[in-house]
Amino acid sequence: MANDLVKIAKDKGIKYFLISYVDLFGVLRAKLSPAAAIQQMMDDGAGFAGFATWLDMTPAHADLFAKPDPESLIQLPWKPEVGWLAADLWMDGKLVEQAPRQVLRRQTEKAAKLGYRMKTGVECEYFLLTPDGAAISDARDTQSKPCYDQSALMRRYDVITEICDAMLALGWKPYQNDHEDANGQFEMNWEYDDCMVTADRHVFFKYMVKALAEKHGLRATFMPKPFSNLTGNGCHAHVSVWDKAGKKNLFHDPKGELGLSTLAYQFLGGIMHSAADLAAIFNPTVNSYKRINAPRTLSGATWSPNAISYGGNNRTHMVRIPDKGRFELRLMDGAANPYLLQAGVLCAGLDGVAHQRDPGKRLDINMYEQGHTVKNLKKLPLNLLDALRAFDRNKALRDGLGAEFCDSYLKLKHQEWNSYCASISAWERDNTLDC
Repeated sequence: MANDLVKIAKDKGIKYFLISYVDLFGVLRAKLSPAAAIQQMMDDGAGFAGFATWLDMTPAHADLFAKPDPESLIQLPWKPEVGWLAADLWMDGKLVEQAPRQVLRRQTEKAAKLGYRMKTGVECEYFLLTPDGAAISDARDTQSKPCYDQSALMRRYDVITEICDAMLALGWKPYQNDHEDANGQFEMNWEYDDCMVTADRHVFFKYMVKALAEKHGLRATFMPKPFSNLTGNGCHAHVSVWDKAGKKNLFHDPKGELGLSTLAYQFLGGIMHSAADLAAIFNPTVNSYKRINAPRTLSGATWSPNAISYGGNNRTHMVRIPDKGRFELRLMDGAANPYLLQAGVLCAGLDGVAHQRDPGKRLDINMYEQGHTVKNLKKLPLNLLDALRAFDRNKALRDGLGAEFCDSYLKLKHQEWNSYCASISAWERDNTLDC
């Protein structure tokens, strides 16, 4: 696969290739190239105007070229004449340093030099809505505790199984699909892999879910908090670090606390150290902060973190240790850029290893009920602006993720915050029109 996309196209009946990249805001961009031109795309890249997407460029910048990575090829199961390719961005003969996939690539290369390889799995929650996005698509899905509701799950059997069948065909090894904690909300799990592979699949999964939902007359959203009274869309990440060959799990220590090694706790220490700052990329929208630190939802719990803490097999914490050899990060939400999600975890974790950071003591309490009793407990940011300011002050993240990325991301996200602040909401008019 790595070298001859021309032959692959002929053998698999691929007529067109989507040459895609994700910009800093997580938007999937693409050009559709006929298979007859794929060799040219491999050599030169598909051309884009960088200013037209969220990459912090101007109309004066040179052409942007997306060179596809053959290893990322995914043949669309529901439209097999089309192949999807993740691409790396080039300009003036150089890689674009602020491009999200390149940000992750730098982290994986740094880890490899240290003899490490991070493997991850993600849990991508989403809602199935009416086509206008105004309501959940199933009017009968009304239980106050709808999680795992078999009837509601089976009423969406056709779309859920088509998505799962596609993952099976792609070799992702999906193993379960369920109705989640909010009415109209679902989750589908597939096997973990190398963090770059997981990031590419995460990008494609979001596109696939939206495309297949549309095919069934529905609309899918990964928005962090589309309904104020319902649980939001998280994107939990299960993390482990292996040797460079990917054969030995270096997080696993049968003699370690909860089956985790010293390396694992140092890695976790780095994440705990930078968690409030990482929220800027793990929770990247204004809406994200209506999911974390949120009041109780219809089901009785938000399932989202409200402080920087970790515990054992306890879902009230930001980090859960469900099993030996791995931990689950529960901070991220559905808006997180798949590449920046992985890059942020790896960057902070490597910083923790380099500085032998201590994550502190595990808290074996219900954070929703007892968190206020813990002294000196660090809190998560209350809004996007606080998160951006914290991110800007974090030297470890700036050095690790790169000044080019950090400066561009912060610039564009501050513009987004300012745009939000310039808008007038219905709440403001309802509550202050007669003040």
